[in-house]
Amino acid sequence: MKARIAVLLVALLATACSKQSGNTTAVGKDADLDSGARIAAADTTPEVWLSHGRGYSEQRYSPLTQITTENVERLGLAWAFDLGTSRGIEATPLVVDGRIYVTATWNVVYALDAKTGEEIWRFDPQVDRSKAADLCCDVVNRGVAWWDGKIYTGTIDGRLLALDATTGRKLWDVVTVDQNKPYTITGAPRVVKGKVLIGNGGAEFGVRGYISAYDANTGKQVWRFYTVPGNPEAGFESEIMAEAAKTWTGDWWRFGGGGTVWDSMAYDPELDLLYFGVGNGSPWNQSIRSPEGGDNLFLSSIVAVKPDTGEYVWHYQTTPGETWDYTATQHLILADLQIGEDTRKVIMQAPKNGFFYVIDRATGELISAENYVPVNWASHIDTQTGRPVELPEARWGGRKPYLQLPGPLGGHNWHPMSYSQQTGLVYIPALETPYIYADEEAFSASEVGWNAGADASFGSLPTDMAQFKAMRAAVKGRLLAWDPVAQKAAWKVEHNSPWNGGVLSTAGGLVFQGNADAKFVAYDARTGKRLWDHFAQTGIVAAPISYQIDGEQYIAVASGWGGAFALIYGGLFPAESAPGVGRLLVFKLDGKASLPVMPERHLAKPDVPKPTVDAAALVKGQKLYNSSCLVCHGDHAVSSGLLPDLRWSPLLAHEDAWHSVVIGGARVGQGMPSFKSDVTKQQSDLIRQYVMSEANEPLEVRVKAQQ
Repeated sequence: MKARIAVLLVALLATACSKQSGNTTAVGKDADLDSGARIAAADTTPEVWLSHGRGYSEQRYSPLTQITTENVERLGLAWAFDLGTSRGIEATPLVVDGRIYVTATWNVVYALDAKTGEEIWRFDPQVDRSKAADLCCDVVNRGVAWWDGKIYTGTIDGRLLALDATTGRKLWDVVTVDQNKPYTITGAPRVVKGKVLIGNGGAEFGVRGYISAYDANTGKQVWRFYTVPGNPEAGFESEIMAEAAKTWTGDWWRFGGGGTVWDSMAYDPELDLLYFGVGNGSPWNQSIRSPEGGDNLFLSSIVAVKPDTGEYVWHYQTTPGETWDYTATQHLILADLQIGEDTRKVIMQAPKNGFFYVIDRATGELISAENYVPVNWASHIDTQTGRPVELPEARWGGRKPYLQLPGPLGGHNWHPMSYSQQTGLVYIPALETPYIYADEEAFSASEVGWNAGADASFGSLPTDMAQFKAMRAAVKGRLLAWDPVAQKAAWKVEHNSPWNGGVLSTAGGLVFQGNADAKFVAYDARTGKRLWDHFAQTGIVAAPISYQIDGEQYIAVASGWGGAFALIYGGLFPAESAPGVGRLLVFKLDGKASLPVMPERHLAKPDVPKPTVDAAALVKGQKLYNSSCLVCHGDHAVSSGLLPDLRWSPLLAHEDAWHSVVIGGARVGQGMPSFKSDVTKQQSDLIRQYVMSEANEPLEVRVKAQQ
């Protein structure tokens, strides 16, 4: 309590000083104190949104009360800003000193007037677009960080930049990864005690994960914490890495190991602990990377370190020996919960593996864990050991295929959840997406493709009508209100499909979420009753925020359909929306603005020649397509519209032109890599023949014909 009062007093003093001077930017240690105090005291300054999850606790709860369950039907569009994109938008905006900061695809940063939507500045970091080939899940970015008059952003080519918050001028630009390896950055930075924290992605492609801290003023690296051990012959960076190596077997380092810190972080100023989530193994298939098993620390773990030095404090591993792409990079939330007779300082997470965890954030001790979606890989979590009790048949490496829940998209993916201080509930954008895990025959590491060690053909959608209907019915999405103390659902709202947006809860008794059907919706936080919605013209995957200017409360959300599910299955389970209309939408009571009318799309399908190879060759072509092309251009070559639908490509009729792209790299600058290291000319033609077969007999037509 004393520490909280001290933080509040510092925040109030800092705010008073900034009002007197008319300038919130300071220098040196005083600036660090000012910025950190403002973020730490988020609940006392509800009019702004200073950090990714609003405050260090990442609760995504707004104390603002002007918009309520009683008047939310009056909510209307105040203004909209076109982000000029045709790809997914995943950013959480920040609001600082009357400005709203948001990122679009290709890491373009915008600063806008938060009241009017007028553009103040725009910064394009000019990323290397060929790095799109190293992204598992679209050229997305989840937003920026603010500190001491600066805006910080990561780029998909592995850089961290500082910009002047007033002008957008670049202050420094550092490379945080080995750019010769398939590292990327899609996550939003955080800033703690004058240090900018950033992780990276690339586990599907074969990298070694870590999180780094950089001086917020100079960009100089302060510390780095590796999440998996490297080659033992090269020595270990720390004692904890030497200990982690004891949980691995074989030559794991040859495959990178994975464990990328690509999204979630939180910070407790009182305990002075930084928490971050760690991703999946590389390859997914543990029987390849660590053939004799082992826990494989720190894969799929929540890790606590000292923010000044990166010194290890504790960890909790959600999925020991991870082999299902069960990342623990999902949203981390800090809260104080009344559990029995005690008030416990907890950290909460709903990772991909389907269990909701409540953990003591001082010690890493498991308090409770229950499944929040159906699971069939483990029966339960043993609260004495903290470990899952696995079902033997689920550990698929080297065994027969296994139909599993959750699949690699998880029971909850990156889309942020929210904790309401008013209701005590956690609101989760939950998923049910089954998947068949099976060994990839004769696995060999790829230089440009995925290195999962799993045969993607088993996850391909069936063309048989009965099987198709069964699979479609099994794929679900919902907004789930979860009681973290009782470890059970309070209510749930079923959606038409998976891959719905992040969540905001407010003191007005509301929960806001966008969905795949292009609707932005307000629900009663206590009951789940749908109270209001707005058609956004495109699916929403990002999380909303709330802020206040001149006595008016605003709700803002970035719209733009995209991400992993949209790329792979978006054409088959389409949102009730159109791609390419990414915007920042801002609402207030009695807002009168409107979106422009959507233009009609008139597409003329070209004549596509029929395949000239037999059925056996087409099966080979499909396997090649699934291993190299599916994750971007869609299952059965059905595109969501975010990327070109190859069935409509004029290149299909011109073999040499096709090879110039697939092998020659003619479109590297547009994000399409050359596959010359993995694909021969003969194999490239088999892929072309397979796409031609799908163009002449599309999946949609085959399934519909059986109805």
